[in-house]
Amino acid sequence: MEGPPPQYTAKTLDDYLEHLSKGVFQAGISWRVVDAKWPSITKAFRGFNVERVARMTDRDIDALVKDERVIRSRPKIAAVVHNAGELLALERAGGFKKHLKSFPEYEALATDLKKRFKFVGDSGVYHFLWTVKQPVPDWREWSRAHGMDWEAKAQASRGGKSRSPRAKSRPRTKPRTAIRRAS
Repeated sequence: MEGPPPQYTAKTLDDYLEHLSKGVFQAGISWRVVDAKWPSITKAFRGFNVERVARMTDRDIDALVKDERVIRSRPKIAAVVHNAGELLALERAGGFKKHLKSFPEYEALATDLKKRFKFVGDSGVYHFLWTVKQPVPDWREWSRAHGMDWEAKAQASRGGKSRSPRAKSRPRTKPRTAIRRAS
């Protein structure tokens, strides 16, 4: 993904589940894979209807694990079902939006969300909160504080040996050998 992810105004609990789930599926794999399969994932999870997803059974999860149109990770699929149940519980206990706003600062909220939701770590919480327009620290400061100085890594990779564009596209050839057959 180039640049920051897009931000959305979550209008329903279903919207929150969808944005939370995108980070769940991305964990450990390329954003391109997630984006390519997202329409099928959305359909498989019934449009991320929280009530319906929370009622999914082990049999439903097993069926999705066999579906080639989705990312077939049982732990991730089960995490989405679990997370739907947690969202519903928070909604019924006073409202999910209210819960998000009840924390005085980012780190306390992030810690709470990581405890409640499955397959959501430091990056997943940051991504989720950013995409649903919740206050988050500057990503450079946040990444350094969490041992993920992406800016330094990007600069280091740009500062390495620079090859000309032609050199990159030139095919590798085997060195010529001086072996001749005797006739």
